[in-house]
Amino acid sequence: MAGSAAAGREAVGALPAYFEFVAPRDWKAIDFISDLHLCEALPRTFQAWSAHLRHTPADAVLILGDLFEAWVGDDSHTLPFERRCLEVLADAASHRTLAFMVGNRDFLLGTAMLRASGMMGLPDPTLLEAWGQRVLLSHGDALCLDDRPYQEFRAEVRSAPWQQAFLARPLAERRALAAEMRRMSSTRHRFDGDSAADVDAAAAVRWLHAIGAAEMVHGHTHRPGSNALAPGFKRHVLSDWDLDTADRAEVLRLTRKGFERIGPAAR
Repeated sequence: MAGSAAAGREAVGALPAYFEFVAPRDWKAIDFISDLHLCEALPRTFQAWSAHLRHTPADAVLILGDLFEAWVGDDSHTLPFERRCLEVLADAASHRTLAFMVGNRDFLLGTAMLRASGMMGLPDPTLLEAWGQRVLLSHGDALCLDDRPYQEFRAEVRSAPWQQAFLARPLAERRALAAEMRRMSSTRHRFDGDSAADVDAAAAVRWLHAIGAAEMVHGHTHRPGSNALAPGFKRHVLSDWDLDTADRAEVLRLTRKGFERIGPAAR
């Protein structure tokens, strides 16, 4: 029984099909951010994010999921706050490469929003090649294997039938459902997963080994920091952002010299 469970766990943690993104040689810096959970209730966080996208000296900003507190379909961009976000994204994308990977809160962000904002879509996972460095990028939730209820729920809501049925509802109804899900802790827990769960180190190393990389960047867990997953394999966890109820906002920057953590660019 133990062997069967271990085999099943390894199958769940197997590396899925991945996308390869090669950075141009003349780039000087790439910024990574995630877990901003943008919404009208967090105006200072929105302003810091907006300022960074507009003023960072980086050649690219890669957003690795949970940009929005909730995204209930690409027709959301017609709403006032979401339209402000779209304007910021489109402006930033006209000056530098902007790429987006879906998270557990905004997995319904699709091709229409990508086109409107000028963002490039990044599948999860993505292999980034920059200045001879190979880095695995992921939102991170797919690797939290100990949280089985979340993984089951994730598989359900990522399925085409579930998404087609949900998106067929009127926008107002979808927004109301999302608000109710966020209000109810039990339902919110299903979307976010167990806060105690972390990326499964063995599965992450399997991904890295299979993809031929020694380092990975992910978000989702809200536990910023860098640490070894195993000898020769390292991960960098992105910070969540909250400048309204806390004082937390951090950018992970990659250059030819490696990774560094910095504050958002000011106006």
